[in-house]
Amino acid sequence: MNNDLKNDISRRKFLELGSKGLMATGAMAFGVPTIVPASVFGKNAPSNRINVGAIGVGRISRGHDMPGVWKHENAQIMAVCDLDSNRVDAAQKLVNGYYTKKTGKDFNGVKGYGDYRELLGNKDIDAVIVSTPDHWHAPIVIHAVEAGKDVYCQKPASLTISEGRMMADAVKRTGRIVQIGSQQRSTSQFRYAVELVRNGRIGTLQRVYVGLPGDPSGNEEPEMPIPKNLNYDMWLGTTPEVYYTEKRVHPQVGFDRPGWLRCEQFGAGMITGWGAHHIDIAHWGMNTELSGPIEIWGKADFPTSGLWNVHGIFTTHAMYENGVEMIISNEIPNGIRFEGTEGWIFVSRGDGAVTSSDPIAKQNAAKKLDASDPKLLTSEIGPNEIHMTISPDHHGNWLESIASRKDPIAPAEIGHRSCTACLLHHAAMKLKRKLYWDPKTERFKNDKEANALLARPQRSAYAIKVRK
Repeated sequence: MNNDLKNDISRRKFLELGSKGLMATGAMAFGVPTIVPASVFGKNAPSNRINVGAIGVGRISRGHDMPGVWKHENAQIMAVCDLDSNRVDAAQKLVNGYYTKKTGKDFNGVKGYGDYRELLGNKDIDAVIVSTPDHWHAPIVIHAVEAGKDVYCQKPASLTISEGRMMADAVKRTGRIVQIGSQQRSTSQFRYAVELVRNGRIGTLQRVYVGLPGDPSGNEEPEMPIPKNLNYDMWLGTTPEVYYTEKRVHPQVGFDRPGWLRCEQFGAGMITGWGAHHIDIAHWGMNTELSGPIEIWGKADFPTSGLWNVHGIFTTHAMYENGVEMIISNEIPNGIRFEGTEGWIFVSRGDGAVTSSDPIAKQNAAKKLDASDPKLLTSEIGPNEIHMTISPDHHGNWLESIASRKDPIAPAEIGHRSCTACLLHHAAMKLKRKLYWDPKTERFKNDKEANALLARPQRSAYAIKVRK
């Protein structure tokens, strides 16, 4: 048999074609029967297993993303990557330890990388988890799909609207499977609330209230020596060069909530941090997942000093083409409240948190599901009504999509649109006036100042370069 042909019909080809496609290819190439015994292609056989690399292995990766993948029998984490070598070592020990405990045998097969581009060059890796700071999401996703990898990317989808569009276009062009980490879509109460709204249980939808947690400001922080274990220049990535201080990056001891979440250089604060979750659910219920608002306005307080400079107390509004108004604030209960002509439905995580350091104020913890009429919460969705995709596990849904090559529950385009809405509210906070948005062109209407916020200057060494 020709060696080139052998290499072409590889394990990765199996994952991309699916078992039916591989059997057909094999029959044509080798003249073998199209019926293959199940014992040959068992669902968890090595040829079916999805080899995964984890990029960015701090708090959210260790506590949520890697455990969310390794618990599935059809996937194995075979590589970890971080710009902090101490975190690479810690992640290798964590994953090796998990597989040692699971198999009852010493396991030491997890490879460590300090540069994600080297990990993407490993042809044995089928898919990657991106759990980096926000400013690295879009660049890594673009490079990953261009390298032929499927991707699970933490929300928000991007740092800017321009980067998000480039990311979504790259995913569409390459045909890769990308799941955005909007895991509330895979939580039953959110799906049920959306189904109730979409099926008219509260009448005609008029307003949606989105409550977000807040972030405190901080003190000025002194310049510190860059730790030898941290590639700080690459960690800054596309963003401007600024001096190192630990609270700008992440703790050097432990995996508590990192300081970069409160620095506008790397994200927009809670409007994207939790807004990407809640606005995504709001769009789901409003049936506006692939569009966006047309008018946005509001106000916000921003710190006047200190390292941490993301927005503080705020209230913003958006109007959609269907006449629904969205109101977002950190002064209303954390969650999403849909108000219609015949009642309201409220949905939230309740006391739930993805990681132990999530800033959920317990005193404001609300019911997971509530309604103006309790009878609404026992309403059955009939077989001929609108049903949302059922996904009991967000990482599992991603892995299933890799095998089937069908869109996951939170694909890149929808994740981009949710993130875009967040960033539009952020733009209104900054400019302190009403903005007019065109969801089709993804531009502000006749507003040069606002359109300047769609992108940020990028350092040339890390600027996004998209293959055509």
